[in-house]
Amino acid sequence: MEPILIYDTTLRDGTQGESIAFSAEEKLKIAQRLDDLGVHYIEGGWPGSNPRDLHFFKLARAAGFRRARLAAFGCTRRPGLSAEADDKLAALIASEAPVVTVFGKSWDLHVREVIRCSLPENLAMIRETVAYLRRHGREVIYDAEHFFDGLARNRDYALETLAAAAAGGADVIVLCDTNGGRLPHEIEAAVEEVRARLGRIRLGIHTHNDCGLAVANSIAGVRAGAVMVHGTVNGYGERCGNADLTSIIPILELKLGRPCLPPGHLKKLKSLSRFVNETANMVPLHSRPFVGRSAFAHKGGIHVSAVMRRPEAYEHIDPHLVGNERRVLVSDLSGRSNIEFKARELGVDLDAEGSDSRRIVGEIKQLEQEGYQFDAADGSFKILMEKLTGCFAPLFELDSFRVTIAKDKDEPCQAQATVKVTVGGAQEITAAEGYGPVSALDNALRKALGRFFPDLDTMRLTDFKVRVIDGSRGTAARVRVLIDSRDQERIWSTIGVSEDIIEASWHALADSFQFKLARERQVRSRPPQAEPPVNPLSPALPPAPSPNDRSINS
Repeated sequence: MEPILIYDTTLRDGTQGESIAFSAEEKLKIAQRLDDLGVHYIEGGWPGSNPRDLHFFKLARAAGFRRARLAAFGCTRRPGLSAEADDKLAALIASEAPVVTVFGKSWDLHVREVIRCSLPENLAMIRETVAYLRRHGREVIYDAEHFFDGLARNRDYALETLAAAAAGGADVIVLCDTNGGRLPHEIEAAVEEVRARLGRIRLGIHTHNDCGLAVANSIAGVRAGAVMVHGTVNGYGERCGNADLTSIIPILELKLGRPCLPPGHLKKLKSLSRFVNETANMVPLHSRPFVGRSAFAHKGGIHVSAVMRRPEAYEHIDPHLVGNERRVLVSDLSGRSNIEFKARELGVDLDAEGSDSRRIVGEIKQLEQEGYQFDAADGSFKILMEKLTGCFAPLFELDSFRVTIAKDKDEPCQAQATVKVTVGGAQEITAAEGYGPVSALDNALRKALGRFFPDLDTMRLTDFKVRVIDGSRGTAARVRVLIDSRDQERIWSTIGVSEDIIEASWHALADSFQFKLARERQVRSRPPQAEPPVNPLSPALPPAPSPNDRSINS
């Protein structure tokens, strides 16, 4: 069966999403990861529109790609101007990208009222632009913008625009649901019709997610005969986003049997998703299908018991196929199966008789009644299990802390923290400032422990959430604090609960540091192994920023 060509437009369409921007250097790093995954095309940007994209194409030429073909994006020539005289088309050629993707208007509404030219002139713009690029030796992909809306309003003209692209020599014609408003059955019928009209020309599908159907519409296009799929990593894009390649690729490979990546490369999908999240500085969507943290997470005791016997009972694929992992959550819904699974996962030894499991289940139910939520805090749960089984060995102990907040009339608040801790019988007292009380505590604790544990410079806090548990008590209510932390290898979460927000924050913060230090000690205790060869495209997270950044502003 013919493989499906994957065309990634994260670096162009993805950056049109709200709050998403990449430097030229960041775009190159993402492009290298996409090339390593094995996508066929990487759309680098619009070299005629801004200096950043021009710089990216210069970097990309020097770097080179092993698998993917680099595409430059642009539009058809302007009305009343020859292709040879259009400076934007000249910029596409100057980018030296081997592939050029140009979009043109398929909807007569856009021709008459947006670019304000005649219908015949628009057809000439499409045909002449494609032919011009072909004469310069480029592979040409033609994006039929707003095609499905145009087909619904003026069928004959929409089809004429495709014929113009074909006459110009387009290698692939991509049908675009630019407004994201079409339904799967409409997409499938339209692609079938175009395929019958155009014969042997290869078709692609490009969909947006304004109805939440971008993935379904892309799959419908493939079922109808499209052999190229456009999309972005994590579905980033304008408005509600583009079709999400982290869903489309495994659906094609695992559900439809349509190969689109080199053998074995599908397992790199989750690490790519996380890398792009981190580079974009976006909070990961845990519920994202296939690659999300919760995609294979199980909470109910009956579900967990079944999954431990037969994973397919509650999982539609093996999570390792996409580089993900099975997770068992713990809460007041948990049974012994949850606890035993988590103990194995986290490396905590339980007794064979099950008394440890029963004791942990009982403690969790009580603590969750008080406001704890361990399904969102694996780090704190590991520490709790170690305490209840008598194997917790704290790497430091708190003697005291002080936090002060000062506010002058026209100045922002200033936070200072003093921390006294004991490490292996030695006391350390330090003070630090921060952009808020938790930031000050983080900096002071990091400073105090840095004398004993130099590895802390790889760790930072990435998210801080506060939830009032019982609002009826007003400012005296108990609060739950969740902290997400990361280093260069993993992400973990910790929790604290108290009537005092600073104390709750301290508990979550201290657990995070205990978890990190215990893991570093475990790594150092392993026997030395031969160093593997350095892979510049390894799935490690980007380097952690300075611990004194503004990650925590509370």
